[in-house]
Amino acid sequence: MGNFLAGKVVAVTGAGRGIGRAVALAAAAEGARVVVNDHGVAMDGASPTSEVAESVVKEIEAAGGHAVPVADDISTMAGGQRVVDVALASYGRLDGVVCVAGILRERMLFNMAEEEWDPVVATHLKGTFTVFRAASAVMRQQRSGTLIGFTSGNHQGSVSQANYSAAKGGIISLVRSAALGLHKYGVTANAVAPVARTRMSANVPMELTEIGEPEDVAAMVVYLLSQQAREQGITGQVYTIAGPKIAVWAQPRELRAAYADGSWTPERIADFLPGTVGVDPMPLLERVAGMERAAREGGRPNA
Repeated sequence: MGNFLAGKVVAVTGAGRGIGRAVALAAAAEGARVVVNDHGVAMDGASPTSEVAESVVKEIEAAGGHAVPVADDISTMAGGQRVVDVALASYGRLDGVVCVAGILRERMLFNMAEEEWDPVVATHLKGTFTVFRAASAVMRQQRSGTLIGFTSGNHQGSVSQANYSAAKGGIISLVRSAALGLHKYGVTANAVAPVARTRMSANVPMELTEIGEPEDVAAMVVYLLSQQAREQGITGQVYTIAGPKIAVWAQPRELRAAYADGSWTPERIADFLPGTVGVDPMPLLERVAGMERAAREGGRPNA
């Protein structure tokens, strides 16, 4: 057992499998008392079972740590509140929340049904909000705490997962909003965009040349939960970790601007925009073209 998180109480959603499980185990191994939340569903969000969360709690306890299970659905306000309430009832405080829970329902945009959109956005984006909402109220009173959301490189866009990409982009904006709004209360907020071998990444239709294990991601999360990260002013950031690689994503900013002499008209914009303001090239378009070429040739493209 380490002591990187000694004395802290941490809640992890989606902690029954994959990255969430690795985060819960790592936090406990570093001295945290852990609330293990997992609704226990299949990858598409079906067939919930409480046994998934309970099994991770047993692992933590067998290793000498302390943990409690919560099987509630965090896509509901009551579920998010329950995660926080259990932390307070069990351990008296809450120092960090890590929102890993997510599902996939893949479909091209022009075929995507409401039943494929709503649950994905609800689990990823609303599920992060419900926990952040309940936790931030406690952390504001404590004047300390850390919120961690999980996003994805797919926040840039996706060919067949518009629901997932939209939710992951929303999580980044939610994290940045939390960082701005809670800074004066001593609360930090960051996002992690992992690339690791999980049951979700197994469905990626390309060879990932940069990929690691859930334990790599857990190490990054433990650091972000730590006092060291707080003292170093880490907030409002998005980090990727992929095996040996750690990267930070740029903050949103304008690239170029131009001003009209008078009012804009569609005709003036057509003459002015291409050569003066221009575009910011979209690298994923070329990657998609490469995927299509590889598919025609019967291969599997690299990413």
